[in-house]
Amino acid sequence: MSARVEPIRGKREGSPFTGLWAVVGKDMADHLTSARMRILDALILITALGTVYIATENLRQAADDRFLFLTLFTTGQGSVPAFVGFLGILVPLVAISLAFDAVNGEFNQGTLARVLSQPIYRDALLLGKFLAGLFTLALVLTAIFLLIIGMGILRLGIPPTGEEVARIVLFLIATVFYGGVWLALALVFSTISRQPATAALASIAVWLFFLIFWGILTGRLAQSLRPVRIGMLEEVIRQAELAIGLARISPNTLFVEIAMGLLQPATRSFGMVLPTQLSGALLGAPLPLGQSVQLIWPQLTALIAETILLFALAYVLFQRQEIRA
Repeated sequence: MSARVEPIRGKREGSPFTGLWAVVGKDMADHLTSARMRILDALILITALGTVYIATENLRQAADDRFLFLTLFTTGQGSVPAFVGFLGILVPLVAISLAFDAVNGEFNQGTLARVLSQPIYRDALLLGKFLAGLFTLALVLTAIFLLIIGMGILRLGIPPTGEEVARIVLFLIATVFYGGVWLALALVFSTISRQPATAALASIAVWLFFLIFWGILTGRLAQSLRPVRIGMLEEVIRQAELAIGLARISPNTLFVEIAMGLLQPATRSFGMVLPTQLSGALLGAPLPLGQSVQLIWPQLTALIAETILLFALAYVLFQRQEIRA
């Protein structure tokens, strides 16, 4: 006879996050020692070493560049894109691989009811699994970024400036939250589907949709919602602004704009810029760090908001599920 584990309806004893760090520690250990994580780590490592080697070869003659270390992330050669381009593809894959079987894997192994029978609430279990994936991603990315900086120092012979370090750290934080969006999305599908393969394919399908097709659809949607009837400049501007706003629903677009704002200090705005808005601006002059942060702050806030909303959806779905031992 199966025992039924129901969510507690009455007053809880103790904190709802009792056992949270036990879940985080156990899941992080599983992630860091898994074979798939080692394969992904090796892929990112090889990509980072290859792109940085190419970038340093191209930058040896530009040692007087004020932001030389930032170009290590944004310089490619021929068919080899910059490291930022690789991050836009690899980070979602790593994040999805960390969470697509977080919940349904426990279901299939029959361990979920056993875990919840301990003094661990559903709140702590789901949040612990999410934080374990986020901390693992942050740990891997921090190691890769430090490796890039160390390799740049060895090959270029100069250390990064304080502003360069600050920009790289901020970009690292933004990259972690970019991965957090896909981590939370994979957690949603892991909660919905009992089959890990289905959850993984659904997460990858959503990522590919935003990566490939969303940019095409935004233009069509903007033309349908705000058509240019008379041909006036105001109508064209409103349609272009709507297309840009729709494009920013995609985490990929937000990540690209954050990378441009932080790693290319000369970037002053995104989207359409009218000639009147350039009045008094020194074209090509880099922005101070504070102004670059103000420029990318809406995009970073949107990434964090998307992460929170997707995790909240996974939380609601998980709380409503019936679990049987």
